[in-house]
Formats: sequence, C-alpha cells, structure tokens
Amino acid sequence: MNNAGVSEIDLFTHISDEKATEIMQINLMGAMNCARAALPSMINHKSGCIINISSMWGQVGASCEVDYSASKAGLIGFTKALAKEVAPSGIRVNCVAPGFIMTEMNKRFSDEDLELIRADIPLGIFGQPRHVADSVAFLASTQAEYITGQVLAVNGGMVI
Repeated sequence: MNNAGVSEIDLFTHISDEKATEIMQINLMGAMNCARAALPSMINHKSGCIINISSMWGQVGASCEVDYSASKAGLIGFTKALAKEVAPSGIRVNCVAPGFIMTEMNKRFSDEDLELIRADIPLGIFGQPRHVADSVAFLASTQAEYITGQVLAVNGGMVI
C-alpha cells in the first residue's frame, strides 16, 4: 500500500517550484518507486496487490490545491495503467480516493471551518482513518480478487 501525501494550500501561482516538486516527489513518485521495487518479486510469484491512496481531489481537482490535485490525479492514472500492465502476471492494482478524513493533515482547520466542511458532506460525518483502512483491507482481500484498475471513493458522498 502506497500512502503518502503532502499538500500546500495556496494559489497555484504562489507555490514555489521547489514545493511543487516536493509534492510530486512524495505523492506520485514515491508510490511509483515503491511499486517499481516491489513488482519484480510479485511478478516472479505471479501474485500480488498494490493499493495506492489518492484523494477525491485527484478525481475532481481542488482550487488552491492544484499541485496536490495533479499529483493525486497522476496516481489514479498510474494505478489504471499499471493495472493493465501487470494483470497478466496475476497482480491487482487499485486505488482508494479518500475525502475529508480526520488526520493530522486536517487538524489545521478551525472549528468553524470544520462545520462548513461537514455541511458539504452528504453523510454529514467526517471520515475516520478506519474508513480508509477498511477499504484497503477489502481491496487487499480475496473478496476483491476480480477487481483491478479501480478507484474506490471513500468520501461520504462529497464526490459522486
């Protein structure tokens, strides 16, 4: 499972080249490098499962998080392309695209901001890390043995 993410909330034109490169290196290239390292053994054993953690912003884009959105969209494209490439070797590649999950990354929001965000979530609750973990566990299980190249949205209905 590839689960790394950094973001910088600001206007696209205010993000430095260094920060943009860092976001791409961690969010996209980190997952690609891990998969590249793990695949030879998986291919040799003719089995395996790679699960990438993207974001709902990788599906629809977010204003003031353009670089983050682009990196997570790239992860979705990577997931789909790699799934096609390694499926003949018995390897599945899928992606989970979380919405607003109560993690360290989101603790910077004020109570007022959190209530505004909650109002945008149709289920009316914040996602918890266990919601993502349960999705990953499902995709890694034999219950998902016929699923590859897919994006599972775990976002309380924010992106449908």
